[in-house]
Amino acid sequence: MKAEIVHTNRFYYDTSVEQSLNSFRLKPKTDELQRLLSYRVDINPNSTTAQSVDIWGNNVETFFIAESHQYLEIKTTSVVSVQRSPIINHLDYTPESKKIFHSEVFRRQYLASSKQTPYTNLSFEQTEEIVQKVGDPLNPITFSRDLMAYLYEVFTYDTEASNVQTLASESADTLRGVCQDYAHVMIGVLRSQRIPARYVSGYLYVGEDSALIGDAASHAWVEVMIPGIGWVGLDPTNNVEALENHIIVCTGRDYGDVSPVEGVYRGGGHSLDVSVGVHLLEK
Repeated sequence: MKAEIVHTNRFYYDTSVEQSLNSFRLKPKTDELQRLLSYRVDINPNSTTAQSVDIWGNNVETFFIAESHQYLEIKTTSVVSVQRSPIINHLDYTPESKKIFHSEVFRRQYLASSKQTPYTNLSFEQTEEIVQKVGDPLNPITFSRDLMAYLYEVFTYDTEASNVQTLASESADTLRGVCQDYAHVMIGVLRSQRIPARYVSGYLYVGEDSALIGDAASHAWVEVMIPGIGWVGLDPTNNVEALENHIIVCTGRDYGDVSPVEGVYRGGGHSLDVSVGVHLLEK
């Protein structure tokens, strides 16, 4: 699939801002299954960016505006080609995979994706309740798939129920939220069972007449490390494997590692308007 993504962030400041320093993570990744074909950034007031790569391998762009301004727009236009084939339903947890999964080398290599963060941490009682309802966690492949399906069934997608500061422990109690909340709860449960999992931020192409949820803004899902296979994407908001419709921008331990736009400025309050459009160019 080949798609164009136009992502616009508009900041409206209550008073004139004298200076602002901003960074954003909006440039899609390139790997063996996804290629970034073109990428453009437009900033108003006009500014140039300095590019870097963070510790998680995400593209970060930073810019500074010294002049007084009461409005800031960051617009990125990306063209991406994605080719992913279904795999999660065709995997077997072989004796060889089990040996790798329980090895000290595997544990150390994916330690950062196995430790809880404030965003993903759940209480023992919350974890036990979910695990008992999902089933046997000894097979990380089937458990991950069944956990995704369980969260899809019990959660209610509600844009008013949470914000970017909401923790998995809160979402697990209310069973309401958006893709970020689904992902944090799923990651929290997986890590409690020593299954390496990471947070993925990106875009979702829903197409026409689709039941998929998540194209109005940045989307979030989960990747699970399967021994001998690699990272496999699972989308609990939609109960689907993350395939060609899912365009990866960033990966990290949780939302805090992949926040799309961050900044500091001298001035009053502000409001933010975000719009995302994902358009199919070629199947």
